[in-house]
Amino acid sequence: MDINLSPQELDTLAATLIAWAVTFLPRLIAAALILTIGLFASRWLSRGVSGLFSRTPHVDATVRPVIAAVVRYAVVILAVVLSLGQLGVQTTSLLAIIGAAGLAVGLALQGTLTNIAAGVMLLWLRPFKVGDYIEVGAVAGTVKEIGLFVCELETFDGIYVLAPNSAIWNVALRNHSRNGRRMVTVVTTVPKGGDIAIAAQRLKGLIGADDRVLAEPEPLVFVDGFTGAGTNLTARFWTSATTFAEVQRSIIAAAVDAVSGPDAAQAPVQVTRTVPPDADPSRLAVYRPPVVAAARRRH
Repeated sequence: MDINLSPQELDTLAATLIAWAVTFLPRLIAAALILTIGLFASRWLSRGVSGLFSRTPHVDATVRPVIAAVVRYAVVILAVVLSLGQLGVQTTSLLAIIGAAGLAVGLALQGTLTNIAAGVMLLWLRPFKVGDYIEVGAVAGTVKEIGLFVCELETFDGIYVLAPNSAIWNVALRNHSRNGRRMVTVVTTVPKGGDIAIAAQRLKGLIGADDRVLAEPEPLVFVDGFTGAGTNLTARFWTSATTFAEVQRSIIAAAVDAVSGPDAAQAPVQVTRTVPPDADPSRLAVYRPPVVAAARRRH
């Protein structure tokens, strides 16, 4: 369709465009500058706050990334509001639009809001902190970061896990690091004909001489049952959470050597630990002494 404008109409249109450009373009440029500066400032302030908290020992590492994220989003929102104000958008109208949009987004993203609410509760109640080893449902690992939406974990074999906060909050949680001590239970099977009293005495001496074993509660060694292979002696003692895995690994061979002593006939048939949960790095270990295995082959 051809549009024929008279010279007078063209002059009027040009004057209108020039007036609009003179009036609106500076506002548009100012709004773009404010938004750009706000985005850069939000990142800079977020990194600055995170670095400041990392040098401040009394600020918990659990809340540092959350505070940094809140600062960043607050600066971005302020920059957007100021930019829209430069374009002539009224603040009251903007708040009404934001409220309506927030309601619509909230209804559409109920799962995301659930994660935020769960993240707030995790930060408030603090069932775990950064560095703790937790087990929740099918997820287990060392906590690397607690965010408003998700938690970052690393499993004991080095796998990265990103877990939604709602999945952590809505199920039972085990914290392997929160308590300062863990109980170790070791069952030693003394062969038939072996001296139970001597085996128990040697086990007590082994546990008492280990600096990693706590004096309280007092370690226990007792007969726990009889099987076709021999008599089960149970040793139960407590150690710190930091040395728990190490003690679990070393107690097997140490118990075999202690109970056996110089008498090969006293060598235990087997030594077993209590079975930890599947997510615990310390697993079931069964140790069968080679001397006993060789003696059985000879017979």
